[in-house]
Amino acid sequence: MSKEIINLEPKGLWKSFYDITQIPHPSKHEKKLADFVKKFGEDLELETTVDEIGNIIIKKPATEGFEAMKGVILQAHLDMVPQKNNDTAHDFENDPIDAYIDGDWVTAKGTTLGADNGIGAAAAMAILESNEIKHGPVEALFTIDEETGMTGAFGLKAGYLDGDILINMDSEDEGELYVGCAGGIDAEAQFSYEEEKPPKSVKAFKLNVSGLKGGHSGLDIALGRGNSNKILFRYLHHAIGKWGMRLASVDGGSLRNAIPRESFAIVTVPDENADKIEDCVAKFVEVVKNEISAAEPNFEMTATSVDIPDFIIEEEIQNKLVAAIYACPNGVIRMSDTMEGVVETSTNMAIVKSENGKIDVNCLLRSSVDSAKHDLTKMIESVFVLAGAEIGFSGEYPGWKPNKDSDILRTMSNVYETKFGKTPEIKVIHAGLECGILGAVYPHWDMISFGPTIRFPHSPDEKVNIETVKMFWDFLLETLKNIPTK
Repeated sequence: MSKEIINLEPKGLWKSFYDITQIPHPSKHEKKLADFVKKFGEDLELETTVDEIGNIIIKKPATEGFEAMKGVILQAHLDMVPQKNNDTAHDFENDPIDAYIDGDWVTAKGTTLGADNGIGAAAAMAILESNEIKHGPVEALFTIDEETGMTGAFGLKAGYLDGDILINMDSEDEGELYVGCAGGIDAEAQFSYEEEKPPKSVKAFKLNVSGLKGGHSGLDIALGRGNSNKILFRYLHHAIGKWGMRLASVDGGSLRNAIPRESFAIVTVPDENADKIEDCVAKFVEVVKNEISAAEPNFEMTATSVDIPDFIIEEEIQNKLVAAIYACPNGVIRMSDTMEGVVETSTNMAIVKSENGKIDVNCLLRSSVDSAKHDLTKMIESVFVLAGAEIGFSGEYPGWKPNKDSDILRTMSNVYETKFGKTPEIKVIHAGLECGILGAVYPHWDMISFGPTIRFPHSPDEKVNIETVKMFWDFLLETLKNIPTK
């Protein structure tokens, strides 16, 4: 395990980020890191609080001469998305992340890096630890479980924080200031099935869709990347009708907020058609590659002979499942009318998994327009109701409406232009930042989000650009020196 990243600048930030990589913190299992951050604050003799849900709040007084400034809350989430390559042996609940320098980037060996949002958390820690940085009253809010439900944001109560300005450090493009975000909701459908014995005179295959890039189901949804679940079920729809294929099990995708990269299915085929399957799959791959090769040059699908399964899914449910997944909307539904190039509404067919007589299907719906989000829920509900599945919706969170009269937006725009000689882009993000939820609890907050350049978050290709981390840091420090007075 190399420590080379601790020699990067700014050293305080990278030291804290290295510490974060060494403590397992996948979503729902970030308590070790939360305990570390709590002790970090206590060791600095700063006021440190753990709220009812498990968020960590650390308060640092203003440096001399900056007491009149409005209070700033520096906010980041502690959890990371646990994704690894299929050939990587890694236990996210117990193993550290193996981060290393790759040219101009920091990345990890075969896993997600956790720069989302470890860099933001590290920046807050470095400011809390420093005796040199000039700032007004500062509070650091470290939320839990952002990636799988925004549990920490939803659980935050009024009365814990005193500041007036929230600076969220969970954006992923240097030079951009985010002033709004999409809301979201989870769709959870379930089919129940009886197990049947496979017909006689069949052969079994494992279908494997792989090589896709995956990525963030909001930020990357407009890039035309393949969805392994949709591709797999497109093939199943064809092969069931043409070759008499039967489905025994399916396992596609792993996280609601990640575009699925890999999907697997165990199927059976009558003996007389078995020798045609590999050729059929190869032709299907050619068709799909012709459609998506620019976005997905490494897409592959294979059919490998396996032992005949003990059971297969009853035919009626199989056919309803395949039809529902094939018909269910996926990807960009509508682009914004008011923000050029921004997705307004989208959905991600995230997970399809069979086990013990149940097939669970999970989609994450996003929209910056609440009515459009609710319309999409009815659209998806209709598909699965027609297919005879049970479906429900949960985890709804609001979007964050832009405030073009924001003082912190004005301040940071001016600071950026002065420091870097160019105007930052003002944007709304098609993803669920915690700002919308937090702002509902503290409605007086003036909020903004920014960060360094991170590529391929939520995938094993995740990487953060080293130069932009330095720019992000310098920008943050200059901002803290220019916060408006109360």
